Amino acid sequence: MTSPVDRIAALCVGTVESVSPDEIHVILDVDAPQSVALNAGTPTGFPRINGYVLIPSGAGAVVGLIVFLGVERSAFPKRTGLKDFGLIDLPFPLRKLHVTPVGTLRFQDSNRGLHHVLSRGVAVFPSVGDPVLIPTIEQLTSIVESEGDDGRLRIGTSPLAANARVFVDPDKLFGRHLAVLGNTGSGKSCSVAGLIRWSIDAARDERKKAGRGSQVNARFIVLDPNGEYLKTFDDLPNKPRVFQVPPAGDGTSPLGVPAWMWNSSEWAAFAQAAPGVQRPLLLEALRAMRGGTEAVPTPERQIGTVVRGRLVQFRALIARGAPGYTGFRGGREAGENIQQSASDLEQFAGTATEHVDVALRLTVDGLRTVAAQRQYTTAAGRTGFNDFGETHLRTVEQLLKDVEETLPQEAFASAFSEDAPIKFDVAALPDLLDTIARREGGGQAQFVANLTMRIRMLLADRRLRAIVIPDEELTVVEWLDSFVGRSNADNGQLTVIDLSLVPSEIIHIVIAVLARFTFEAVQRYRKLRREELPTVLVLEEAHAFVHRERQDIENIASPAQMCRATFEKIAREGRKFGLGLLLSSQRPSELSATVLAQCNTFLLHRLVNDRDQELVARLVPDNVRGLLRELPSLPAGQAILLGWAAAVPTLVDMRRLPKEHQPQSSDPEFWNVWTGEKDRPISWKDIHDDWIA
Repeated sequence: MTSPVDRIAALCVGTVESVSPDEIHVILDVDAPQSVALNAGTPTGFPRINGYVLIPSGAGAVVGLIVFLGVERSAFPKRTGLKDFGLIDLPFPLRKLHVTPVGTLRFQDSNRGLHHVLSRGVAVFPSVGDPVLIPTIEQLTSIVESEGDDGRLRIGTSPLAANARVFVDPDKLFGRHLAVLGNTGSGKSCSVAGLIRWSIDAARDERKKAGRGSQVNARFIVLDPNGEYLKTFDDLPNKPRVFQVPPAGDGTSPLGVPAWMWNSSEWAAFAQAAPGVQRPLLLEALRAMRGGTEAVPTPERQIGTVVRGRLVQFRALIARGAPGYTGFRGGREAGENIQQSASDLEQFAGTATEHVDVALRLTVDGLRTVAAQRQYTTAAGRTGFNDFGETHLRTVEQLLKDVEETLPQEAFASAFSEDAPIKFDVAALPDLLDTIARREGGGQAQFVANLTMRIRMLLADRRLRAIVIPDEELTVVEWLDSFVGRSNADNGQLTVIDLSLVPSEIIHIVIAVLARFTFEAVQRYRKLRREELPTVLVLEEAHAFVHRERQDIENIASPAQMCRATFEKIAREGRKFGLGLLLSSQRPSELSATVLAQCNTFLLHRLVNDRDQELVARLVPDNVRGLLRELPSLPAGQAILLGWAAAVPTLVDMRRLPKEHQPQSSDPEFWNVWTGEKDRPISWKDIHDDWIA
């Protein structure tokens, strides 16, 4: 009978040569397996890149990931039991391994009996000369198959661990955000669809097992820019709610993201409202529209609107000056703005309370004094302005603040916030903007001309109007029931939003509104119920909508910037409220660095681009550069799982989906169509009719 000591000795394949926190060097024994180990319980490939070894230590066994195999010329080894002392000391090839410590394997006694348990990190590092062992099949299974309290969702098998099943914890997978990255054709979309399907199926099986019925209380919202997921989940017991651009197809609902649901930032991004004058006027108009009234505001309120707009304008002028630079080119711009500010405020003289009126008159006189200091008149009688220094503009800023501080709080308060989701007649918004601009005077009407023109374009374009001013508008409650799901997911666990035909002018705004509304809904759920509402937001082609930050020339928030900012906020704060992100992208180097940094788990399919590989290597939380070198050569359907949801980085052969359950993202079949094996009849009239419908 073999003793435990003999069994351990039989698994020994080498010794530790050197130790560092991120890499351990191992010298293999002369008689260690060359390619296949027969002493681990079943024939096992050894040594293999990205395979595992164990190094016993005081706290268990350190799990090492093999990242390098090589041969080094060394002195001929003295083998135990053999008399080699008379041999000439000739160079001898010794094999070496470099391994990365990724965790610790311990024995644990629980209701499952005595078994191995893998924990993250290394509490006690090995020492030089410690033995290195091949893991047994049971130990390999414990390393990659976390099937216990944490492992509830089976996603595939590990080809480097005797095809042991790979399980993950959905709380860790979705609760701290997941990024599925890979080139086109690597199996990325199938993995996304599989994770959603397998999660719902596993939860349903668990409910049945516990006698709680089969209705899964899950919420997945898929933002699908390519229309790949329209039929992917049709076989589920609760069919997904599918939304398309009107007119919707069979079995789908029209996509409606009413413009009255947009908040002020989304309106400003769409209308490209400049921060100086246009944005304050737009905010005032939105507040009035949501309040259902166009009542004439008090003089104090009108003064407040002018002062706030001008403060933004002059602070932007000050910010344009480089450190140490006291002059501002374009004195004419600053001078005319100062004079116009004085004229805008002078019209309210005598209309406000005495306290405000005194400050108002002093500010008007002060503004004209500053303008006069830099004004000149030529011999021909033409007037102009010299450059204004920072001191002059700081004086203007303080004069405006003096008026602002005298205004009562009511001048800045509103019965309704400009961001409140209160329904209003969007068609009346541009006319109200014109009215407010004329009422404010001072030539402000010319500043809102472009603003109102863009809004009127939105109303006139039939493609846009069908989405943002739908014929059958839902209330906020009805919208949330349809898009996020009813209580206990009575109307299904899945929402698929087909964005493939959304016009480019508003697609970023539509995605931003959908994401923000979902986020704010779960925020308020937690506020009222003191507990989270688990929801997963899935974004395909994330690099197109959550692009990395660019240095824009203009200081105006674009729809793309607004969309990125929305997802960055969700990435930072969503976990607290139960909103998880699942981002899928084929170009991670183009994704927002903030969003990627907040993803704690990565499922990496084949990545060929050098920039993408370098970015992933910097982002992943574990020191697995050797494992990531395999990314360019991964076959379709295989991926590397690493991060918070994986105790150790693992190469996973993902579960296969039947063809009818796969997203419609397969490569076009040129050859079969060319050769007539498959038919592609065309009716351009049908396409034309659908195009203009």
